[in-house]
Order: sequence, then C-alpha cells, then structure tokens
Amino acid sequence: MGLAIFELTMKIEQITFQLTWHIRQEVLWPDEPLNYVQLEQDPEGQHYGVFEGDRLISVISLFVDGKTAQFRKFATRKDLQGKGFGSALLQYVLDDIPTHDINRVWCNARADRTSYYHKFGLEETDSRFEKNGERYVIMEKSV
Repeated sequence: MGLAIFELTMKIEQITFQLTWHIRQEVLWPDEPLNYVQLEQDPEGQHYGVFEGDRLISVISLFVDGKTAQFRKFATRKDLQGKGFGSALLQYVLDDIPTHDINRVWCNARADRTSYYHKFGLEETDSRFEKNGERYVIMEKSV
C-alpha cells in the first residue's frame, strides 16, 4: 500500500472585503474587536487573497484615488508567514497596478517592517506616525 501525496496549490484572486476581516484582526490587531479592522472605504476597495487549497491565508486591500493607489491591511496568517505567500500576493498587486493607470503606490508600513517593503522597490518618506502603540512610516514607489 503506497502513501498518498497531496500537493496544495496557491492561487491568488480578488475577494470580497468581508473575507479580509478575520485575517486582518488575527494578524494585525488580535486584541481589538473585529470592527477595529473594518474600513469605511472597504466597499470601494479592491481586495485580494491567497488561497492554499480552499483556505484563505493572506489578504491585501487596494484603494485607488486618481493616479495614486494605497495598499492597506496586508496580512498573512501567522503560522504561514515567511513562506512567500504574502510576497507573492504583494508582487501580484504591484504587477497589476499599471493596468489601473496609476503612477504612485504607497502604504503605511509598520516601522519594523520597512526592510521587507524595500525588496519591492518602496522607499521610506519623511512621514511617520504612531497608532495604538505601533510606529509607522509612509513608504512609496513610482510606477
């Protein structure tokens, strides 16, 4: 009797904003209620997720304003961080941005994660702030 080998495949697709909420909360603000991670702008955004099999494991939301886009609430389940799922998702979104006639993309990066975003060509600006005990820096990239 042989062993069955199962290979899970990763897929990236557009999802509804409601599907992002639980991962946002679990990863970004686990001590806050679910409504803390819900954005008023969510219905106007474009939301993407990485699935491994049928399990949603990483999410990101993109908000376009004229020729500028901001990605927000980028999160990968803690038990699957460091395996490339989030990087694949961010690269997918960045690769798709030129189809939206956008010339600048930016994010509010947690200050301790700036080196991660440097790998994708984002640069730190002089704009910094603090929210709920977390330090942030605005990072941007011309596209």
